[in-house]
Amino acid sequence: MYVKRHYSFWMTIRWSRKSVYYGLFYSTLIVILYELTDWEFTLPWEPISVIGIAVAFYLGFKNNSSYDRTWEARKIWGAIVNDSRTFTTAILTLLEGKDELGDKELKKTIIYRHLAWMHALKYQLREKKSWEHDEDPVKMDFTPTFKDSYPNKLEHEIKKYINESEWETLKVKSNIPSHILKKQTEIIQELKTEGYISDYKQVWLHQIISRLYDNQGMCERIKNFPLPRQYASTALWMNYVFCALIPFGLLNIFEASRVLHVWLTIPFGGLIIWIFFLMDRIGDYSENPFEAAYNDVPITSIARSIEIDLREMLEDDNIPAPYPVENGFLM
Repeated sequence: MYVKRHYSFWMTIRWSRKSVYYGLFYSTLIVILYELTDWEFTLPWEPISVIGIAVAFYLGFKNNSSYDRTWEARKIWGAIVNDSRTFTTAILTLLEGKDELGDKELKKTIIYRHLAWMHALKYQLREKKSWEHDEDPVKMDFTPTFKDSYPNKLEHEIKKYINESEWETLKVKSNIPSHILKKQTEIIQELKTEGYISDYKQVWLHQIISRLYDNQGMCERIKNFPLPRQYASTALWMNYVFCALIPFGLLNIFEASRVLHVWLTIPFGGLIIWIFFLMDRIGDYSENPFEAAYNDVPITSIARSIEIDLREMLEDDNIPAPYPVENGFLM
């Protein structure tokens, strides 16, 4: 996610440079054909503008839908932050251990398991889907430090929070985060049976875990169900049709001047084509907020901030630092 106040103009151009190149090349090609042939193949601008209005409305619908998905994803991870703090506070204050040392170790085990759930969910959401883009968070050139420090495997990170035998049980599961929460509910039942918590406290802890299940399910809904392909595809093809007609309409407008129509049709054609494809690209890159692209929800940084909060509550040692902002981007 880009966190500075504005993308610079040149960053925007670089991100959408193919649309700039193609728009200028196509406009130039049409003007050259117009000059070299005797075929007067201009089109009146009025019907083209009607098509442009329809395309603009459709792109607006697509972009609004894409933004809703991104904003919902951010709200879900905001809820995960809150529920993680609530769960940790509940564990630290509600357990009634029989000895101070054993009580502290038990609390740490449960809270560490929660961190394992959070990181497992993060990795699950970073898995590539067929409809997502090809950017790799480890290979992005705008995050050199992150690239060097980011673990390449879930096992490397999750084994810091659970023991080897528990990992051996989890690694064969298709949905590791769900089974970690299941393990937490089993531990809570054991705590109730052994007298560590009362009936009321057991119910409350189960309610918090239920909210974590809800948060995970909502993330999976966004991750596993893309913006319907008929909407995304129709916007793209409508854009191509409209942009293909633009130089013909501009020639009709500017042909009154046999000199200026060349110099006006090419830049204006390229500019209009770039603007419409830029709008489509913005919506396209907002559809999938967990794919680790340029404008995704920074769940890696959010997960690190949760880890810092929870381990500080535990008064733990060797607490990691937040991920840095590099070249304006936060992962």
